[in-house]
Amino acid sequence: MSQPPRQLHLNVNILHSGFIPSAWRLPHADPLAFIDAAHYVKVARIAEAAKFDAVFLADNAAIIEQIDFRPITALEPTMLLATVAAATTHIGVIGTASTSYNEPYNIARRFATLDHVSGGRAGWNIVTTADVASARNFGLDKVPDHAARYARADEFTQVVKSLWNSWEDEALVADKVSGRFIDDSRVHPIAHRGSHFQVHGPLNLPRTPQGQPVLVQAGGSGDGQELAARHAEAVFSAAHTVEESLAYSRAINTRAAQLGRGPHAVKILPGLATIIGATEAEALRRRDELIDNIPWSYSLKRLAGILGVPVDSLDPDRPLPDKLALPGGGNGNHTFFHATLSLVKGRPHTVRDVIRALCGGGGHRVLVGTPEQIADDIERWFKAGAADGFNLMPDALPDGLQHFVDGVVPLLQQRGLFRRDYEGKTLRSHFGLVHPASTGGQARAA
Repeated sequence: MSQPPRQLHLNVNILHSGFIPSAWRLPHADPLAFIDAAHYVKVARIAEAAKFDAVFLADNAAIIEQIDFRPITALEPTMLLATVAAATTHIGVIGTASTSYNEPYNIARRFATLDHVSGGRAGWNIVTTADVASARNFGLDKVPDHAARYARADEFTQVVKSLWNSWEDEALVADKVSGRFIDDSRVHPIAHRGSHFQVHGPLNLPRTPQGQPVLVQAGGSGDGQELAARHAEAVFSAAHTVEESLAYSRAINTRAAQLGRGPHAVKILPGLATIIGATEAEALRRRDELIDNIPWSYSLKRLAGILGVPVDSLDPDRPLPDKLALPGGGNGNHTFFHATLSLVKGRPHTVRDVIRALCGGGGHRVLVGTPEQIADDIERWFKAGAADGFNLMPDALPDGLQHFVDGVVPLLQQRGLFRRDYEGKTLRSHFGLVHPASTGGQARAA
């Protein structure tokens, strides 16, 4: 029997006012959108009308942006996503939570709750948190060692999965006639004792509508790739070329197969920022307007932070410094460091060129053009196998997303690449993932 054609997956990353740091300064923008739940609901409804897979929320445990210039990631994701879920019916809700500054039981309960209240649409984005400001908010003077953070993250995730599995599917009986509510022989303690955690369990919630929330990961280091191969069902990656993303996808899925998870266990969803115009010239004007409204000092400081170098070491009219080492002696953000170097590899550039290409110093790929040009690029990556879909970051919200929905989505649908309607109501259904069988408290690879 022939396999159905692959379908593109699209999420929207709701970065408050938009991906470009100056988006909040546009005439129609609401500067207070970053703390307005109605803003996130509006974006989610636009995405749901276009049949997107999910909305995604990043998170920080500290102020790490330059708050004198732009809005910040402020609202706690799971609480906000519960509001979004109540205002929508199908679109998935994926939130970020750190394994460095939480406890497994709380995270297992929080995301199981979100899965229940959303009817099976929740996903957890697993991060380890590498900034010193967050460490100081949790009583530490410095960021824990990179390898130690990922060892904790691996055990943390294993415990969460075990807690989600501590109830079998048939444990909740709720039979009015017999008077039996729960078959407690199907509810199991996990009795976990590890290097970082001791958790008895079971969870105080029954299995969720989709078995367990979808596991997502966003990390590009070797340790991050290993964590993804062991646990993730989708990865939000950063890549600037088809070849780079193909290599990343092969590495993740080869390792996942070695761990017994099958040959294509992990969906690869690179970040993609879009700036769209009716003509290419119009798109370029929109880009220039947004970039020209970003203070140079902001962009320079942001790029210096990604590279882990002093601001005064970056000369705007010279190339990036040679032989850059990983930030913090390897203890910083690997993903955006490598993505930024990939952008300029083998190309003539100045620091000014890099900042302009990144639209303010971020690390993700930026596409500027017409709906046809954007659709062509997405189709090329998808058909090459370099991406299973994209984590979209429109330049400004909500209008940048509306431009994508009105202009690009119909083209993708006409080409048979993207759904015209939802086939199910759970995030697992949207991603084409199986409903995992309960393992009675013992977690296994998804």
